[in-house]
Amino acid sequence: MEMTNSLKGYLLALVSVIAVSNVYLFSKVALKEVSLPQFGVYWFALGLLWILLYAWNQKTFPLFKELPRSCYFVLLLLGFLEVIGTYFFFKAIDTISNPTIVSFIGNIAPALIIILSYFILKERFNSLEFWGILLAIAGAFVISYKGDSGMDDMFIEGAQYVMYSSILGAINAVIIKKKIKKIHPAILTINRSLFLLVFSIIALIVLQESLAIPMSAFKNIMIGSLLGPFLTVIAGYVALQYIPLSRKAIIASTRGLFVLAGSYVYFGVFPDTIALVGGMVTILGVLLIAFGKLKFQNKMF
Repeated sequence: MEMTNSLKGYLLALVSVIAVSNVYLFSKVALKEVSLPQFGVYWFALGLLWILLYAWNQKTFPLFKELPRSCYFVLLLLGFLEVIGTYFFFKAIDTISNPTIVSFIGNIAPALIIILSYFILKERFNSLEFWGILLAIAGAFVISYKGDSGMDDMFIEGAQYVMYSSILGAINAVIIKKKIKKIHPAILTINRSLFLLVFSIIALIVLQESLAIPMSAFKNIMIGSLLGPFLTVIAGYVALQYIPLSRKAIIASTRGLFVLAGSYVYFGVFPDTIALVGGMVTILGVLLIAFGKLKFQNKMF
């Protein structure tokens, strides 16, 4: 039985979600044994290796010559944003004990993209997306709020890093939507990994840290880098060749559930009731945003 294009798209989207879910887990394990600069050097060096091998196999290197000069400036800007945003993401993973919490709070990213797209790209959003935005923000607030604390200590430590990462990721997404119309995903991935590797090497040198790390950490980094910088991005981009972004977003909204299950299996940790409820609210918000986009697309045809 021949697989339909839609089924291919859904399966690839699911692969992308499972892969990125495991990034939370493998990076958390590795960061227990190594510093952030050490982690970054190995993680992004290996990630760059995987994507270069993929690009060589797909014969995409000539595409660099076809890029307009304006795209190189945009890639430079995207690279710097990725460096800062990714640093905060892994800082959050390192700081917050349960990776599920990072994933749940990170569900605010689609809401931020819509908000920025509204103000910068003048894109409109419908009622479903509006309620999705509210739920995503409300859920993230519930998860992050500590309760009986003062204004200077209102949220759990590490929540701010997820927010910084999400905001920068949203800015990145809007720039890509506005400035880059046709660019191969391999180029974007190479650009991202290269910038992050260079930054990690500089940080390693400045902080005078060693390249020597435990073999157990290297194994986790190797697996995680294959899943993260490579498989997540490539599977996600290729999925878009078969299904619309809105349908991929519906699959992507389940990421938190995979991280939740993985965190329990790997670390034996489970969010408390409030955090779990907040997480489910953020997932519902992301689903509403995805269905809102799907509704908009259906109106166009």
